[in-house]
Amino acid sequence: MKKQVHSIEVRNAALARLTERGVTVEDIAEIVYLMQSPYHPDLTMEPCIESVKAVLEKREMQHAILVGVELDILAEKGLLSEPLQSIIASDEGLFGCDETLALGSVFGYGSIAVTTFGHLDKHKVGVIKRLDTKSAEGRVHTFLDDLVASVAANASSRMAHRMRDEQEAAAAREEALAQHNAELRLEAKGEEGNEQAG
Repeated sequence: MKKQVHSIEVRNAALARLTERGVTVEDIAEIVYLMQSPYHPDLTMEPCIESVKAVLEKREMQHAILVGVELDILAEKGLLSEPLQSIIASDEGLFGCDETLALGSVFGYGSIAVTTFGHLDKHKVGVIKRLDTKSAEGRVHTFLDDLVASVAANASSRMAHRMRDEQEAAAAREEALAQHNAELRLEAKGEEGNEQAG
């Protein structure tokens, strides 16, 4: 029987890969902040960081990171067979497998995540731009830039939905409080009327 890989091992490996490749949770959270702050002017970095961490807890995201980064590393070392070696090492424009892998991890977070991913893939915001820029050091980030966009898009979508839920819950609490206060006023008027009649 084959050994089952424990989820903690997978999680730790995925996070380690991001760190080894120069990407931090805070780097990704900065992108989330840029995407969500126009809609929430009081937004701080803290919920953005929390949302990125929550997305990185998803096994599907961890698997995508492990696969994509491994292919980037193998291409850096020249260990892939041709023509795949040249395609990945040069981030060939017509090669779409990097976006496909990253996009597959976006679908679970809905249409906001999908459209945000498309925006980030096109505009290369924050750390994505650094990763997408070809470097003289021979570093390959063909998959990583799209995977970071995927994490940021998912975290942005997650935040958008949660913030709406929080707004609606706050409005419901205010409405319930107003209703309760109105009932108390009616009750107090009724008692006052009974006292005057007696």
